[in-house]
Amino acid sequence: MKSSKFSFLIFLHILLVIQLFFTQCVSQDFDFFYFVQSVSINNSITSFYLCLLKDLLCYMCWPGSYCDTKRGCCFPSTGKPRADFGIHGLWPNYKDGSYPSCCDRDSLYDPSVTSNGIYKKTGQRLPVNGDAFWGHEWNKHGTCSESCLNQHDYFASALKLKRKINLLRILANSVKIYDLSHVQRNQPSAQASISKSLSTVYILLLIKLVLKCFCAGIKPDGRFYSLNRVKKAIRDATGFIPGIQCNVDGDGNSQLYEIYICVDVNGSELIRCPVLPRQRCKSTVEFPYFGAIGENSSTDNGAIETVEVADDLKLSAA
Repeated sequence: MKSSKFSFLIFLHILLVIQLFFTQCVSQDFDFFYFVQSVSINNSITSFYLCLLKDLLCYMCWPGSYCDTKRGCCFPSTGKPRADFGIHGLWPNYKDGSYPSCCDRDSLYDPSVTSNGIYKKTGQRLPVNGDAFWGHEWNKHGTCSESCLNQHDYFASALKLKRKINLLRILANSVKIYDLSHVQRNQPSAQASISKSLSTVYILLLIKLVLKCFCAGIKPDGRFYSLNRVKKAIRDATGFIPGIQCNVDGDGNSQLYEIYICVDVNGSELIRCPVLPRQRCKSTVEFPYFGAIGENSSTDNGAIETVEVADDLKLSAA
């Protein structure tokens, strides 16, 4: 009898050890999130989407670059998408560059989670097949973050990140300094009058001051910008170097297309990316025009801000 009890206690102990080991594995089933802002890559431009990861990669895409290709694009019946970066996904990733997917086939996407508050809060026009895309993102990526975020928190966290990282404003507010220290000033000749000499020096100094303080923001105006400058603008605003992906327009020009930003496993804090996607950009990239600049663009007061969104979202918990 004692032997049976002893064996039973050993069995329970083994079960507890196994359970503890399993719990630890579950809590560490991914390393970070990619938060990616992007337009849809379906047959038509649909909108901008959301998705999170453990060190999360936030993935964002510019609609002008999506349309300005040989393939072109068509707009959904709901109207032209906003001229803004949109959320494509929030994807759990591993530090070696690989990622988990489709982790729980029993945890299916629930449209009621996003059908009301989330759609309304984004201010984005979502297409008829929006639920199909969001369902794909949850089923493939979101289910791999369930150890940290349920379905409601997954999408709500993505919205917070979108509000927190205003890419258009970050790029528009970037400053390019023109250093004219190498320019030689014309020294006034000995015959020149004192007033003329002073006027010349004054004008040169004024021009140098104006140019040095001139803010040449990065805007979707069809111009080409240094890729390093784009990275620096985002790094200066967020504190971390982003990942950038480009596509190619009909003339073979490299275009700014997607922005990757890494987030911790809780889907809230920006972090340094353990690894970034392979870059497919030239040293200078075009930032294509899309619609009326400023029209329907984000009107958040700051490029990086702290926001409370979850309380405003009347969503059913997953």
